[in-house]
Amino acid sequence: MLGHRISRFGSTIVKQLAREGYISTYRTRILQRSYGHYLPSLPVVPRQARISQEAWFLKSHKFCTSSTTSSENGDEETEKITIIFVDKDGEEIPVKVPIGMSVLEAAHENDIDLEGACEASLACSTCHVIVMDTEFYNKLEEPTDEENDMLDLAFGLTETSRLGCQVIARPELDGVRLAIPSATRNFAVDGFVPKPH
Repeated sequence: MLGHRISRFGSTIVKQLAREGYISTYRTRILQRSYGHYLPSLPVVPRQARISQEAWFLKSHKFCTSSTTSSENGDEETEKITIIFVDKDGEEIPVKVPIGMSVLEAAHENDIDLEGACEASLACSTCHVIVMDTEFYNKLEEPTDEENDMLDLAFGLTETSRLGCQVIARPELDGVRLAIPSATRNFAVDGFVPKPH
């Protein structure tokens, strides 16, 4: 039924254009008027008006690219938890992390040395972290098969190892301690040469 309406609508447009002389009715692709005829009919919007329209659009439409949102005015702070990163030297670095953010994102935003070579696409093990307390490890969701496959490639794998890109901040993880292994295995830079197909 929808296809019938669309074809009726299309045929109406073609008939109207034929009546006005914009197209030939003899199934040829010859325009009755030159291409330049159509250009002057386009509205020319001054630069200042365009800028005003863009400002209005951005003001009236809110965009969000992360998983957390704030209030309309931005005054309200999002709920945060504390994650304690333990670096390879044993130094503890506490950071405040918004609920819904991955451990990998939190590390990058706080200049913590956690690699993440595949940019959280679950294609490497360079964001490997070790959950230091089994109490917190048990609060995490079970790792997927894909995550387990990548963890098998991780340097210094333990029973409480996870990928930082797959651990998402939740209120019950407030105070979790995550150790960053002393090394990673990044096949792209560690001399791995792929075989051609």
